[in-house]
Amino acid sequence: RKIPKTKGNHLKNLLDFTLKELKEQLSPPFRAKQIFEWIYKKNATGFDEMLNLPKDLRTNLAQEFYLDPLKCVKFEQSADGSIKYLFELKDGLRIESVLLPMKEEQTNEQGKISRHARYTVCVSSQVGCKMGCAFCLTAKGGLVRNLTAGEIVGQILWIKRENKIPYERRINVVYMGMGEPLDNLASVSKAVKILTENDGLAISPRRQTVSTSGLGSQIKKLGKMDLGVLLAISLHAVTDELRSRLMPINKAYNIEAVMDAVRGFPIDMRKRVMFEYLVIRGLNDSLADAKKLMRLLHGIRAKVNLIYFNPHEGSEFGRPEPSNMVQFQDYLCAHGITCTIRQSKGLDISAACGQLKQRNEKNKISAQNGIDADKISSAKARERAGTNEPTIKISGRKDQVLLTNPSRKTGPKSAPATQNLTNAEKK
Repeated sequence: RKIPKTKGNHLKNLLDFTLKELKEQLSPPFRAKQIFEWIYKKNATGFDEMLNLPKDLRTNLAQEFYLDPLKCVKFEQSADGSIKYLFELKDGLRIESVLLPMKEEQTNEQGKISRHARYTVCVSSQVGCKMGCAFCLTAKGGLVRNLTAGEIVGQILWIKRENKIPYERRINVVYMGMGEPLDNLASVSKAVKILTENDGLAISPRRQTVSTSGLGSQIKKLGKMDLGVLLAISLHAVTDELRSRLMPINKAYNIEAVMDAVRGFPIDMRKRVMFEYLVIRGLNDSLADAKKLMRLLHGIRAKVNLIYFNPHEGSEFGRPEPSNMVQFQDYLCAHGITCTIRQSKGLDISAACGQLKQRNEKNKISAQNGIDADKISSAKARERAGTNEPTIKISGRKDQVLLTNPSRKTGPKSAPATQNLTNAEKK
């Protein structure tokens, strides 16, 4: 059976298809599994590489589908190994993704690998965003359009292939890039399913974290889908007054509504709901804020991820003092709440959402005026990277990360600051 012809010259993104959907397009159906294996396991970038498919089928596939929904137009690599990618889609719009190396490869005395490198990929779900968060650079441009499932999957596939990450090395995926994932729930949920396919990348749902600014009704819909993914809530404030100022979505779904949706979300008993708390100097970094947060999370299997605000040009907010971060963490830990300080990555590059895209667009304008915006921005980035914040050290125990600060003494009293961080948390 021939593949149904599409109208006109419009090709379809094959990465948009689940294995089941592709089987419905082909006869015999087992060809779909072969195609999946070529794309996701063997990194094929063209149908002519799929040598176990009949030649006429390869010809038909090339006439109906494409395998490259995006291309990399720019990237920046940090001294810590993080790589920020600027991708251009078929319609010329641009999005960002980040590869975050979480643990380096280690070898034993015999020269054999004792631990493989571990990675997290942060992906975008929309071009732009309509949530309007005051601290977010992406939101300033508004929402342009949703990404398709294949455009989301394509980010991960391209990054794995480009960095030669072996198929058998599983990665963590966090939907924390440009856009609000639950505002594009149909594409995000489909991307989760495609990534989970055993004949594809086989990334377990428990390795995929969906972040949201707090769309209560969508959290409930995601819960009913029972995909098995982890949930992260971008909370960032403990009062409705401040949260509404920082995140306009709070006027539609206030803190109480978000907490109500979270309490009904199905979560593996071995896991917890992550609450992301962006710490901004002088706004939400006090001990009083920590106490209010502790009360808000009462009765929820929660873990809190404290995040340093990553300054960008034109921002009205400042980066918090490391001492305030540690004080905030210590209080929550002392009261039984798992709390980590996210390891800051990519401070010497445009690592925060929207920064690389904005810089790339600004450089086009600056070039016309003879100004090297890259040198100016890089100097500012190096200055930020020199901040004296808690660093992360790997201890001898498996998966244990010690958060330390050169100005802080470690001992029995500071023991609660030692936390086990998952890869998703350390993004």
